[in-house]
Amino acid sequence: MAIDVREIARKAASRVLSERQLAPKPARAEAAPAQPVREAAKSVPSGATKPPKLVLPPPEAPERLLVLGTCLAETPDGGVLKVPDDALLSPLALEEAHRRRITIQRGARDSGRRIAVGCDHGGFALKTEVLRWLATLGFVAVDFGTRDENAVDYPDFARAVAEAVASGQCELGIVIDGAGIGSAIAANKVPGVRAATCCDVAMAKNAREHNFANVLSLGGKMLARELAHEIVKAFLSTATGEARHARRVAKITDIERRYLKGAPGGVQA
Repeated sequence: MAIDVREIARKAASRVLSERQLAPKPARAEAAPAQPVREAAKSVPSGATKPPKLVLPPPEAPERLLVLGTCLAETPDGGVLKVPDDALLSPLALEEAHRRRITIQRGARDSGRRIAVGCDHGGFALKTEVLRWLATLGFVAVDFGTRDENAVDYPDFARAVAEAVASGQCELGIVIDGAGIGSAIAANKVPGVRAATCCDVAMAKNAREHNFANVLSLGGKMLARELAHEIVKAFLSTATGEARHARRVAKITDIERRYLKGAPGGVQA
C-alpha cells in the first residue's frame, strides 16, 4: 500500500494547530510607567524587601575652552592662534579671525603645553586674566581653582598645582595669592617642584634659565596687570639654561633627596 506523505503532513499540521488553540494564552505584562531619574533617590519604604534600583546620572562633561573675540587681541594680523581640539569659538572670535586673517590651529592639547593654574581668594582676579593670556599664547590651562573670591587656604591650591607638575600631568604651573610668597613656599614642599616668586621680567627669565623653575608664583595684589602679563610671557617663553646651571640645579635636587631619605613615602637615595 502506497504511503500518502501529503496526507500525513496535513494531519500533523491540523493536530499542532488544535493544540495551540486549546492552550491558555500567557497574560500580557503591563508596561511599568516611566519613572523619572529623581525617583531613584527616594528612601526605601517601610517593609520593603528590595531597595529601588539606583539610577546614576551621566558623568559631567569635561570643561571646554571658550575662545572669545578678546582672546585674539594679542595675536598679530595674519598670525596663528593655537587652541585645543575641543575648544568652542564664539561667533565674534570667528569674525575677528576672518577679518584679521588669523588662522585658528586646533590641536594645542596634543602639544603637551599644559599649564596648571591655581589661586586663593587674593589671586582670583589675576587668575582670570592669566587663563585668558594662556589661551592667546597657545597653551592649555588646567584650572585647579579657586572659583571665586570667598576666603580659602592658599596651601590647598598651591599643592594641587605642584602635584600636577611633579607628576608630569602639566608641564609648568602658575600659583597666585595676595603676595605670591605663601603659595611658593607651599608648592616647594612637593618633591620635584621648584617654585619661584617673580616680581619682574628679569626674575622670571632668571628663574627659568638659571634655576629651572617649573612653577611661577605671582602676587595678585602686588603686580599691575601689564607687568604680570609680561612676567607670565617671559616665564613661559624662556628655556632652561646651560650645563653649568643644570649642575647647580642637580645639587638642589640632591639636597631634596637627602632630606627625603628615610621619610614615610620618601625617595630612597
